[in-house]
Amino acid sequence: MLEKSAASLRTDVTGEWRGETLSWRLAEGVVELTLHRAPANEIGQEMLEDLERFAGALPSLESAAAAMIVWGDCRAGFSAGADLRELYKQAQKMEMTAAVKGVREFLERIHKVLNRIDTSPLTTIAAVHGVCFGGGFELALVCDLIVPDKMARFCFPELRLGLIPGFGGIPRLKRDVGNALVRDLLLTGRSINATKALSAGLVSQVAAEGEALRVARTTAAQVVKFDRTASVAAKRFIKPLPAEELRREIDIFCELFPQPSVLKALRKFIENQGPHPYLP
Repeated sequence: MLEKSAASLRTDVTGEWRGETLSWRLAEGVVELTLHRAPANEIGQEMLEDLERFAGALPSLESAAAAMIVWGDCRAGFSAGADLRELYKQAQKMEMTAAVKGVREFLERIHKVLNRIDTSPLTTIAAVHGVCFGGGFELALVCDLIVPDKMARFCFPELRLGLIPGFGGIPRLKRDVGNALVRDLLLTGRSINATKALSAGLVSQVAAEGEALRVARTTAAQVVKFDRTASVAAKRFIKPLPAEELRREIDIFCELFPQPSVLKALRKFIENQGPHPYLP
């Protein structure tokens, strides 16, 4: 066990590590965090643990980097969001009070990780293709810049389950764009394409199909050239963390979760034998 821990520590310090659901590497002043959990980078317990490991490695990475890129290495897209099958199984095998407690613990842990990335002194860029739904959308929203390709789509489908986004999406979306788009996404469950996201100010530019990562890398290479003191000061000034609203979002999610309509909607999703919208 000690030998394994020492090896893991070495990979963290040198800026490169690969887990079951994600990996990261540091090169030329840029950290790349790659999600690779098939089929669509669903965020469950295992990915959360890997994200927590990444958050633990961030201090050493930040000392040697200026920018970070987050991207998904799955054909379906950046991320389809939370692992709903895992969520439903948890609700089924536990008494509801215990299930809600488990959900709250999970949300508090994911918020801690996402808040850490949100407030990182690095200039962070989400390179998005395909689906960027629910919790995946919320992961993209912690980044300073979102660079999608023209085929990317953004959506908060939680309303269809009787829930609200739980990973911090509402406060961060409110921070970044106008109320009209916030209400549209939250209250209709509709998705928007990259062109609409650009016009609303949600994304900074739109790349050609399959080119989001290349454009993000070009942007990161430009960021590395700048003085970090000024960049960090600017980010702190223009991107405050909506801490109180983030805490309230967790409370509302946990209030909604025990409703019978939520479990019914989750069961319908799990038992659906047809193709899900995020599958290629």
